[in-house]
Amino acid sequence: MQILDGKKLSETILNELAEDIVRFKTSTGITPCLAAILVGDDPASQIYVSNKEKTCKKIGIENRLFRLPATTTTKEILTLIEKLNTDCNVHGILVQLPLPQGCDELRVLDAINPKKDVDAFHPENVGLISQGRPRYLPCTPYGIQQMLVRYGIETSGKHAVIVGRSDIVGKPMALMLLQKQSPQQSGADATVSIVHSRTKNLHEITRQADILIVAIGHARFLTADMVKPGTVVIDVGINRLPNGKICGDVDFDTVKNVAGAVSPVPGGVGPLTISMLMLNTLRAANLFLLTT
Repeated sequence: MQILDGKKLSETILNELAEDIVRFKTSTGITPCLAAILVGDDPASQIYVSNKEKTCKKIGIENRLFRLPATTTTKEILTLIEKLNTDCNVHGILVQLPLPQGCDELRVLDAINPKKDVDAFHPENVGLISQGRPRYLPCTPYGIQQMLVRYGIETSGKHAVIVGRSDIVGKPMALMLLQKQSPQQSGADATVSIVHSRTKNLHEITRQADILIVAIGHARFLTADMVKPGTVVIDVGINRLPNGKICGDVDFDTVKNVAGAVSPVPGGVGPLTISMLMLNTLRAANLFLLTT
């Protein structure tokens, strides 16, 4: 059984990116800039944003963090986004989710300039992904795809089952795996099934998978009896247990005895999500040059 070490893979990608950023700065005189908006004091969001800040500093991306109180209104967030949209020194914008209760997440995400939408949540960017011509790829699915490609896991002709149908992971992951494989996009050409909380005979479908991607938000949901021997299992979940420890959506201790490869939590997909955000920010800076 192989451990899919996302932390180690992320370090490799970030080292590559750091070199690319030095070349970009040298040739253009421009420093890629990521603006992050954090509303409220959600503990998990605080950690995510802090990790993004550290990574930006590590590889040479300018980071601007806007911390807003939980009482901030949708209108106030929209005003800030409009200011960042028109700031030519800001190349990428992300709004850390979830927003506090009462904020209109869809209005906020839709307000971001699609060319600066490095999370790839804007409807325009989602549409481009569905057509197989993405401007950016959403960070978590992109990290999963990189994990598959760089660990040499074949996707072409394989049955990939995605557990979860969220707009952040499940749906875009399915679109990416379904695309025709090309020199620009590896980790595709799969046959894809999506299962979720309303799926009948869910266990039977997961046991058909060659690749299982689990993003359902339920601690240790996927157990060994739901996995075909030799299956590649990628765990996207992050759940905090009553004892304070973190676990994924996969029951790692039992599944590892059946799977051919499995990603751990922590240390799996999480670090890759941040790496892909950095990659998208550099792409956004390149796009700025091409369109100005």
